[in-house]
Amino acid sequence: RSRRGHTAAMTGQTEFDERFDDPVLDPAVWTTSYLPAWSSRAAAAAAYSVEKDGLHLTIPADHPLWCPDLHPTPLRVSAVQNGNWSGPVGSTQGQQPFRDGLVVREEQPTVLGYTPHHGHVEVTCSARIPPWSMFSAWMVGIEDKPDRCGEICLVEVFGDTLRGDRAAVGSGIHRFRDPDLVEEFSAELMPLDVTRPRRYAIDWRPGRVEFFVDGERTRVCAQAPSYPMQLILGVFDFPDRRPAGNLTVPELVV
Repeated sequence: RSRRGHTAAMTGQTEFDERFDDPVLDPAVWTTSYLPAWSSRAAAAAAYSVEKDGLHLTIPADHPLWCPDLHPTPLRVSAVQNGNWSGPVGSTQGQQPFRDGLVVREEQPTVLGYTPHHGHVEVTCSARIPPWSMFSAWMVGIEDKPDRCGEICLVEVFGDTLRGDRAAVGSGIHRFRDPDLVEEFSAELMPLDVTRPRRYAIDWRPGRVEFFVDGERTRVCAQAPSYPMQLILGVFDFPDRRPAGNLTVPELVV
């Protein structure tokens, strides 16, 4: 359950505790579509449920492709994000553009459910992902200005890196178009069973980000985005890699 006061980006709100124990996600906090400005909230909607152990994000067999006429490869996504906005239809003002020349197809309301500026962020999750899928939890600039777009990735794991109780755990910083950042991301093989609940965390301070898995520090980046950021949680599927007839459903539980 979330505890919040006013919009963090405006007031410096310092606490947000989401247990996903309500059957419907709070629309004042969560947008249940992935970067919907580039398609629409309906077309980019997540497949999800809230159960006793938290939020379940899945990609069932009939889940539609995400931005099928724009994304360079077939992609399916179920993701939720606690920030969303865009400029008007036809503008280039949107979040995380994935190619040049993108324009807004559906104008988005401004929803800044929790957009902190520095602090400790922790996500507890488990995942069951086949080799053609991945899951991730990441912070990204809300892009109220185009160069406020950097990313702090808490975790990114591809199914084809899983080897029993070992996984290549991606984390770090993506620069994108932020001139004050440099690319600093890698995936390190760790003894980690991602099917069990794990705690992925960051301590984000001016000029420094520390990364943790289950309380153990895994890396330090001597740089940091210097603007408010939002959180995105998602599971992804690459259908052109899926063996014919395999109906395994990727799932992320948060």
